Amino acid sequence: MKKISDAEYQARIAAAQEKMTADGIDAIIAHSHEADFANVRYFSNYWPLFETGGIFIPKEGEPTLIIGPESETFAEGRSKIQNIAKILEYRESAEPAYPGIEQDTFESIAENSGGLSKFKKIGICGFSILPVPIYQAIIKAFPNAEIFNSKLVSELRQIKSPAEIEILKEAFEISEKVFEQVIPFIKPGMTETQVVGHIQKYIYEFGGEYEAHPVYVLSGANSNNAIGRATDRVIQKGDMVQINLGARIDGYSPSIGRPIVMGKATDEMRKLLEVGLEAHFKTYEWLINGVVAKEVVDKFYKFIVAQGCGDNYLYGPAHGLGMMEVEEPWVESNSEYRFVPNMTFQVDTFLAAANFGLRWENGIHVTEDGCDMLSKYKTEIIEIV
Repeated sequence: MKKISDAEYQARIAAAQEKMTADGIDAIIAHSHEADFANVRYFSNYWPLFETGGIFIPKEGEPTLIIGPESETFAEGRSKIQNIAKILEYRESAEPAYPGIEQDTFESIAENSGGLSKFKKIGICGFSILPVPIYQAIIKAFPNAEIFNSKLVSELRQIKSPAEIEILKEAFEISEKVFEQVIPFIKPGMTETQVVGHIQKYIYEFGGEYEAHPVYVLSGANSNNAIGRATDRVIQKGDMVQINLGARIDGYSPSIGRPIVMGKATDEMRKLLEVGLEAHFKTYEWLINGVVAKEVVDKFYKFIVAQGCGDNYLYGPAHGLGMMEVEEPWVESNSEYRFVPNMTFQVDTFLAAANFGLRWENGIHVTEDGCDMLSKYKTEIIEIV
């Protein structure tokens, strides 16, 4: 399997420090947890579990990986960052006290990075998922500093390196191989969770390090959930089944989404399937280098409305892709940025009726003269008769 090199991890830290210098920021603290791991793994390859994780990157000098008291040997074996600090506030949610275990603080990290007084402006990357106890510990350590929500790391992550593009391509190739195991397997009478188990088996068998996201197998009325979890519902003949799956490779998380009809589609289903599929392919034509993102949304929505399906629209048509299957930037009606080469997105076409919903989802890579589809497997109407 392809991997990010040690040199690229070092280059990411250097790029962050260069941007901090340009923006007048003295340090950033990047935060992650098990589900939203990307900010920390981007610099270190460390992926926390049970506990949370952080990285303190000063404008000058060496970064420090921050872990909870229980993760020391795990972090030492995985991290590309040599300096590792254990801070109590990064412990698991059961809040053990860990008496007798020597622990660090933000004060000690700052002193080892040039002194507390050096840090007057500190950006928090991952602010929306930062636990209150960690935020309180930061405020306590830096009472005179300006602490603010920083997008520095997410901005760096939006433009992919050649190595990242290659890993995403491999991740989609493996995910397509997994999807090939679904069509011959799924049948009425199975539960949604049985199908999930089948998918998980092949994700790991074909080389995935983990599921890219929780596997969606949503049938019948469950398929109109834009976000959902598989249940013990028995799949019925005539159901629409929404399947989304992906195999994570070296921290990169693709998704392939397909609607599957268990039998022949009804007239209502076929209408929405045809509109959704055409809108999906049109998005590839619109989402290209130099275009302002909101213009794609405007075209997408007008097309859906013109087909008489405005009431079936929830959101769309795309969102960022990388280490997370959903990451910044979103493509929304108020998105003012322009697409540039080496951005990657999930083209995510979701439409919902009262008793069923459907989604086509594929990855794309923005190039100088268009976009490359990262998955094409059965981007069509699928009926299992």
